[in-house]
Amino acid sequence: MRLDILNALDAKSLIKEVGASNDKEIVASHLAKLKIPNKKSEKYRYFDIESVITKDLDVVTTKDESFDIGGLKLIIEDGTIIKAPQIDGINIELSDFSDVDNDHFDALYYASHLIAKKVIKITISKDVKFEIEHNFTKESSLIDYRVAIFINANTNSVIYESFNANIKSSVVLAGYDIFVSKDANLEFIKNQTLNEDSYIPIFSNYYKVDSNATMNLETFDFANSNGLNIFKVELFDYANFNATHLLYTNGDIKAGTVSEIVHIGQNSKSNQNAKNILNNNSRGIFDALIRVTNSAKGTAAHQNSKAILLQSGAYMASKPQLEIYIDDLEASHGSTTGQLDEKALFYLRSRGIREVDARKMLILAFANEAIKSVKEEDFANHIYVDFEKAYYGSAELDCMKTCHSCEDMILKD
Repeated sequence: MRLDILNALDAKSLIKEVGASNDKEIVASHLAKLKIPNKKSEKYRYFDIESVITKDLDVVTTKDESFDIGGLKLIIEDGTIIKAPQIDGINIELSDFSDVDNDHFDALYYASHLIAKKVIKITISKDVKFEIEHNFTKESSLIDYRVAIFINANTNSVIYESFNANIKSSVVLAGYDIFVSKDANLEFIKNQTLNEDSYIPIFSNYYKVDSNATMNLETFDFANSNGLNIFKVELFDYANFNATHLLYTNGDIKAGTVSEIVHIGQNSKSNQNAKNILNNNSRGIFDALIRVTNSAKGTAAHQNSKAILLQSGAYMASKPQLEIYIDDLEASHGSTTGQLDEKALFYLRSRGIREVDARKMLILAFANEAIKSVKEEDFANHIYVDFEKAYYGSAELDCMKTCHSCEDMILKD
C-alpha cells in the first residue's frame, strides 16, 4: 500500500481499499476530509513526510491471536500481543473501538485507526506500574496498530514503554488513545532509540484528561533516523497535564514533536518543556500549540523549548504557539536556540578538565534536567544509559546521575 493513493478516494472507497468494516465510516470521512499529508501540509512542513507516504509497503496490523500471560510487561510484536502482564488491576483484550477523537488535527491519526482491524484495549482499575515493550521484525512493511488505555477513577498508574528493532525500510504508523478518568493520575514514559537507517516511526496520539485528573507525559527520543511524535490532549475542569520532551538527533535526519494542548474546562493547567540536542546536519522539530477555549476560565498554560546546536549544520524548527479566546488566564511560551557557551567550557577546562569531557558534562547536565522529571528511579536509569549510549557510545551512569549543576552555563546569552 502507498498512503498517498488514499487521497483520491471518498469515505466508502477508503473503507473498501483498506478492508475496513463499515462501522468505521466516520473515521473514513475524517480522513477523506483532512487528506493524507504531504510536504505542503502545515503540521508536516518540517518533516520528510514524502518519504513515508510514497513508500509501497506490505500492510501488517494487529492479529487476533491468543497470547501468553505472565510477568510485569506487555509485549507487542509488529502490532500483535505476544505476552500480557499478570498484574491485579489490569485487563488487556482485543476490541473494536468507537471512542475516536472527532476533531483531531492529524490525518494519519485517522488513517491508523482505519487500517487497524482491532485495537489493543487496556483497562486499569487499580494502582499499577508496568511496562510496554514494542518489537518490530517486519522489513519493508507498514506496521499499523492502535492501543487504547482507560485509566479508571481514583487510581495511580505508571507506564513505561520501550522499543526493540533492527529493521530497515519499514514505517510504523501507530498510537495511543488514552482516557484518564476523574481524580486519576497517570505517568506515561516513552523511551525510544532509533539507529541509523532504522524504521520510520510516526506515533499519532489522543489523550483525554478528565476533571481533577493528572497526566504526566515524558518522551525521550534518541534518533539517528527520521521519526515523529504527534499528540493532541484535551483538558477538563481542574485537569493537569505536564509534558517533558528530550530529543537528541544525529546524522542527516528530521525528528521531533508536533502537538496540540486544548484547554476545555475551567482552572485546567498545562506545562510543556522541550529540550533538544542536535548534532551534525540533523533537524529537530517542536511545533506545539496551546489552545485555550472560551469555556476554560482560570487556565494556566506554559510552554518552553530550548535547543543546543552541536554543529553548524544542525537546525532547530521551534514553533511554540498560543491560541487564546479568553482574558482570565495565565499563559506564557518561549524558545531558545544556541550553542555550548565557550565561557563555560573555558571555566571547566581551567579546572583541569579536558575539552571533550567538559562538553560531555555540559550536555549531560542539560539532558538531566529532563530525565530527572521521571519519578521512578529504575526507569530513569534506563533512560540515563540509553542517552549516554546515543550521545557518545557508552554509559557512565554515576556521572550522569550527579551531573546536573551546569544548567545555567549551557546556552550563550
